[in-house]
Amino acid sequence: MSDDQILRQHLGKMPVMAMLRGLAPEHAAETGRLLFDAGIRVMEVPLNGPGGAESVAALTGAVGDDVLVGGGTVRTLDDLSAIANAGGRLAVMPHLDAALVIGALDVGLVPVPGVFTPSEAFAALDAGAAALKLFPAQALSPDIVAAWRAVMPPEDAVLIPSGGIDAANAGDWLAAGASGVGVGNALFDAGGDMEETRRKANAFADAIKRAP
Repeated sequence: MSDDQILRQHLGKMPVMAMLRGLAPEHAAETGRLLFDAGIRVMEVPLNGPGGAESVAALTGAVGDDVLVGGGTVRTLDDLSAIANAGGRLAVMPHLDAALVIGALDVGLVPVPGVFTPSEAFAALDAGAAALKLFPAQALSPDIVAAWRAVMPPEDAVLIPSGGIDAANAGDWLAAGASGVGVGNALFDAGGDMEETRRKANAFADAIKRAP
């Protein structure tokens, strides 16, 4: 199965990529299980915060192969090694660096670079990207996703807008043609309040299920 097929398979269960910025390693396993119970099958922990790689390892241990787990804010080849050593399978970047896309493929990771323009998007696909993180989504719009779909149909590109997406607007992005949405604080509590994470995750999952 190709990298994009792996990602499509997981997003097909729920079109959400959980972006767990600020997740502490000691809260990672329980947070992962709560998100899993809500139906989420793609999770990444940004590596530019303390304990990022440790949280990736804890998530992987808690949810296993049923979830595509990895690291985000990937900037260096060392970051790719950290994800692979932690047992992660996903490498999410805030930008496009073809060397990182190729490096991720070389160590068996699923690369998802960040893009903002069609030129970056096609360059990322040509480099071997499994999906495209449209970032920051706050500065884009669902109409832009719909326009991109005219030249990047769903079978050619997995599009995941990320940034500023919550339960109120996620459906608009999906209706416009997004393959999934990247979601952070609207989905979990970074402070470790598990009941709040349960509430947020279930509310978001309900909103996704009601989306057109």
